[in-house]
Parts: sequence; C-alpha cells; structure tokens
Amino acid sequence: MTDRYSDADERELLRDAAAAHSAAVRDLEAFLRRLPEVPDPADITEYATLLTREEQTRAERQALATAAGLELPSLGTEP
Repeated sequence: MTDRYSDADERELLRDAAAAHSAAVRDLEAFLRRLPEVPDPADITEYATLLTREEQTRAERQALATAAGLELPSLGTEP
C-alpha cells in the first residue's frame, strides 16, 4: 500500500527548511544593520557563524526541494 501522506510530509519538511533559511537570512541582515564601521574580532566571528548557518540552511532547503521534484536547470548556460 502506498503512503498517500508522504508527499504532504515532504512538502512540510520543505516549508520548514524554507522557514529556517528565511530566519537565518533575517538574522544575518540584522547583524549587518548593527555592524560597526570597524568590525572587531567578535564581529568577524559572529559574521562567520551567521554566514555558515545561512549557507547550511540554504543547502538543506535546496536538497529538500530537489527531493520534492523542484530541480531547476542550470541558469548559467544558454539553450
């Protein structure tokens, strides 16, 4: 018997991943808005942490989108 809810669960995981990525981007933006003119080592460390989180959540979102059949052709090549 086929699990008729698996597609809905996959979409929910994708929505959750998109929300996590959006939150990571918002946190990075908030950091950049309060960044002093001359960043200190703590600022650089925080930026690295936030950037890593943003990149990881983007990769997770993209992997789930691909698994859900939302794979796009490369935008870097011409037809």
